[in-house]
Amino acid sequence: MSESGSQEPGGAAAPRNGSDSPTKRAPIPAVGNTVIVVLGAQWGDEGKGKVVDLLAQDADMVCRCQGGNNAGHTVVVDSVEYDFHLLPSGIINPKVTAFIGNGVVIHLPGLFDEAEKNERKGKGLKDWEKRLIISDRAHIVFDFHQAVDDIQEQQRQDQAGKNLGTTKKGIGPVYSAKAARSGLRICDLLADFTKFSERYKVLAQQYKSIYPTLEIDKEGELVKLKDYVERIKPMVRDGVHYMYEALHGPPKKILVEGANAALLDIDFGTYPFVTSSNCTVGGVCTGLGMPPQNVGEVYGVVKAYTTRVGIGAFPSEQSNDIGELLQTRGKEVGVTTGRKRRCGWLDLVLIKYAHMINGFTALALTKLDILDVFSEIKVGVAYKVDNQTIPHFPANQEILHRVEVQYETLPGWKSDTSAARSFEELPENAQKYVLFIEEHLGVLVKWIGVGKSRESMIQLF
Repeated sequence: MSESGSQEPGGAAAPRNGSDSPTKRAPIPAVGNTVIVVLGAQWGDEGKGKVVDLLAQDADMVCRCQGGNNAGHTVVVDSVEYDFHLLPSGIINPKVTAFIGNGVVIHLPGLFDEAEKNERKGKGLKDWEKRLIISDRAHIVFDFHQAVDDIQEQQRQDQAGKNLGTTKKGIGPVYSAKAARSGLRICDLLADFTKFSERYKVLAQQYKSIYPTLEIDKEGELVKLKDYVERIKPMVRDGVHYMYEALHGPPKKILVEGANAALLDIDFGTYPFVTSSNCTVGGVCTGLGMPPQNVGEVYGVVKAYTTRVGIGAFPSEQSNDIGELLQTRGKEVGVTTGRKRRCGWLDLVLIKYAHMINGFTALALTKLDILDVFSEIKVGVAYKVDNQTIPHFPANQEILHRVEVQYETLPGWKSDTSAARSFEELPENAQKYVLFIEEHLGVLVKWIGVGKSRESMIQLF
C-alpha cells in the first residue's frame, strides 16, 4: 500500500481531500431545501387547508403528492370561502407556485371546473394557470373511471349489503389501472395523440367487457381531451427534474399539502374503508419524486374531537346527543360529498398510531371552540379487546369494531374561546386539555384553532 492511501482497482491511488492528494474530490453536495409537510392525523376533515393556508402566506411553492379531487379543503380569505379538491389550496397566495406531483391522479375537466368556480368567487386565484405546474408522470382520471366507481359501489351494495362510501370520483379505478399498468399519464396525452387515443380505446374496452352496462362516449371524451392538450401543455414539466431543481436551487420555502389522512391510507388506514393512495409521510417521497433527507418538519393536523365520513369502524363514535351536538356545532358536512360526518370524542390511540407512522414534529389542534359548550370532555387513551388492553391499533376491521375505548374524563371550560388569540387567553381547562394531549402523545401543539378565519389560529411557538 502506498502512503497516499488504499489502492483502487487497476493500481491507481484513491484520490483524497488532503493537500498531498494529486486530485481533489468534489465536495459532497448539501442536502438542499427541505419541505414542510402537513398531514391529516385522523380520517380527514381535520382542517389541513387552514394550516396550509397559514404556512403558504410566505411559501414559494405548495405541492400535492397523492389523491385526486376526492379531497376537500376549505379556505376562508377576506370573508370569501374557497373550496379546493385537486388544486393545492396554497395557490390562494398570489406569489405561490403550485405543483401537482406524479402521485396525484388528475381529472382534467374537474381541475378546470374547480379553478374557474373559485376564480369567480374572488381574487385569490388570479393567474392560476401561470402558477400551476403538473408532473408529466401523473395519471389521468377519465370519465369512465368515475362511472366505474359508481357501478362498483352499487355492486358492493347489492352483493354485500354495504359499499365503501367512496366519493365516486374515479380514484379507486384509476389507481387500480395504474397498478395493473394499463393507465395513461399526462406525458402520454401530450406526446402522440393518435397513440394515446388507441390506448384510451383499449382501456375503455377492457372496462366495457368487465362492466357490460357501462356507457362510454369514447369519441366525445377524446375530443374534450384533445382540447385540454394546448391548455395544459405550458403547465407540464418533468416532475422529478422540476422538484430536484426546486430542492437544490436558491433557498425556497416548499410546502407539501397532504390530502385525505393517516387512517385513510391504503396501507395503514382502516382497510378496506380507505382511499387508494398513501396519505402518510412516505407518499411525499414517492408522490413527488424526492428523497427522504429533504423532508423537514412534519405537521400533524388533529381535530379536537374525531369525525369520519361514510362507513367503517369508528371506536370513539358517539351515536347520541353528544355526537349530534358536535356535528351541528362543527358544521360537520363533507366538502366533496355533502354527507354528514359521524362524530365522536378525541381518540389518542388513533393519533399515537398516526404519529408512529409519520413522526410528527408538531401538531395543529383545530376546532377547539366546538368543545366550548361541554361541561366534561372525554378523551380516548387506550383500547381493550376481550377485556385485555392492547398496545397497538388493530389492523382487522372486525376486531376494531369490538374495541372498547378507555376514556379519561376532563373538565370542560363552558366559555367562548373564539376570541382568544394566545394560549394564555384560553380558559384554564382548555389549556389543560391541550397539555393533556401533548403529554399523552409526546408531541408539542404548535397551533390551536378556535374559529374559521386565519386570525383564529393561535400559534404557540
